Amino acid sequence: MVFASPLFLFLFLPATIAAYFALPHRCRNAALLVASLAFYTWGEARYVPLVLCSVAFNWWMGMRIADADDPSQRKRRLALAVAGNLAALAVFKYANFAVANVDAIAPIFGVAPVTLATIPLPLGISFFTFHAISYVVDVYKRTASAQRSVRDFALYILLFPQLIAGPIIRYRDIAAQIIARDANVSEFAYGVRRFILGLGKKLLIANTLGATADSVFGLPGSELNAGVAWLGLACYTLQIYFDFSGYSDMAIGLMRMFGFRILENFNYPYIACSIREFWRRWHISLSNWFRDYLYVPLGGNRHGAKRAYANLVIVFLLCGLWHGASWPFVLWGAWHGVFLVAERAGLERPLARHRFIGHAYTLAAVMGGWVLFRCDTLMHAAAYYAALLGFSGADPAQHPLAQYANGLLIATLVAGTLFAMPLATRFGAWRDRAMQSSVAAIAITADGAWVVWVFVASAAMMAAGTYNPFIYFRF
Repeated sequence: MVFASPLFLFLFLPATIAAYFALPHRCRNAALLVASLAFYTWGEARYVPLVLCSVAFNWWMGMRIADADDPSQRKRRLALAVAGNLAALAVFKYANFAVANVDAIAPIFGVAPVTLATIPLPLGISFFTFHAISYVVDVYKRTASAQRSVRDFALYILLFPQLIAGPIIRYRDIAAQIIARDANVSEFAYGVRRFILGLGKKLLIANTLGATADSVFGLPGSELNAGVAWLGLACYTLQIYFDFSGYSDMAIGLMRMFGFRILENFNYPYIACSIREFWRRWHISLSNWFRDYLYVPLGGNRHGAKRAYANLVIVFLLCGLWHGASWPFVLWGAWHGVFLVAERAGLERPLARHRFIGHAYTLAAVMGGWVLFRCDTLMHAAAYYAALLGFSGADPAQHPLAQYANGLLIATLVAGTLFAMPLATRFGAWRDRAMQSSVAAIAITADGAWVVWVFVASAAMMAAGTYNPFIYFRF
């Protein structure tokens, strides 16, 4: 069950909201927990025991860590908790990848290949594992108190708005809100508006661009000419932003409907003038997680430049591997790590002085990385890079640009480019001022009409059957 589907939009969400607000405050956490379990069960029933085991294990380990007085004992318990979470992630997400690579080199050493049945990836495992690790680490560091209620801890892990694809929410940021929160009309209205605009990002922009991106990336390298390759890459660059930022908007909106306030996850990343700035704006919750729970414990930049460079590369190699168990993802992580090392070594200073050049460089580097992110194999990526550079030898007449660049696609590319810039922020500031002025009635009506139009248009897209899954669901 996904947010951009009729089942969620017209059945699950209204039923959950009705039950939540019909119940007294003391029962609302239980209602949200039941709804969240139903949400996960609908999409991945076979792995409900795994999720519940993860909840029970981390709840118990959190209390054991908090109750240990001896520092060495607390450290051993933390190591056990982290190892347990990583072991589950390794088995379910990386076992098949590891076996495939072992089998690839087995003939060199005369070793028989390993047989392992395909292990399906549990829905949301990367996200609920990182939630759990941040919790036990924060309890160990005394920056968060252990949650004694298994129900309330389960709610933190399983809250359906963020269970499948984030954002990654730290327990200490919503611990107080789990106990008591203010779900009023104003907060609920903001949540509805934010959810609808995120829905529009996904269905009206990301899906339209995604259809073209899928067609172009699905072409054999020998048939892909430079013009079509660049069009496909441009479409994917905007698709992945509106797909994931749209999901984040919907998650933030849903959380706000139930009284939770969580941090923003995107801040117009495509206006960045360096890769370092890009990662401060893209998937902010993940960037901060890797910084605080991996980069800093590795030593950060406290032990000299060379150690800092190595730490950056390690962090982004693991960031790539976190996104997917394949070599293109690993190289995508290394790609960003190398650019970050170059910037820390001195490249960032001239980029800061010449922001236009910095912006062009950043956009080129990010788009170049998206090729690795989108392609299934290294051979596929190599062929796509060759097409971008005009080395594919493809006949442009075989797949002419006009075959893809129709009026709807061009309009969507233009809209996507505009909405990827902070124009919405400026419009929001204008709207807020207008609502406090003599034209408040007009401003409120116009804003309401805009939100209603986005909802109706999005619903029409769902009815037309143009839905495709969120990109980050597979991570």
